[in-house]
Amino acid sequence: MSHTPHELPEEFPEFAGKMVELKQSDDHFAKLYDDYHDVNTAVYRAETNLEPTDQFHEEDLRKKRAALKDEIYRILSAA
Repeated sequence: MSHTPHELPEEFPEFAGKMVELKQSDDHFAKLYDDYHDVNTAVYRAETNLEPTDQFHEEDLRKKRAALKDEIYRILSAA
């Protein structure tokens, strides 16, 4: 398993400029972006044992991160 952070600009480099624009102009997108960052950080910290947790909590965090990423991608690709 990779312990690499999944930051949004690295995940969607083709939308880097659009992300900056939407974070400033769309409150909903900005909240999703911040929520993704928070969950992604929690996943990374769990995976690297900086903040150990049980496998079920870690799996729930990954599912939440995936759902946020999907919604963010939907907004980026529709804009």
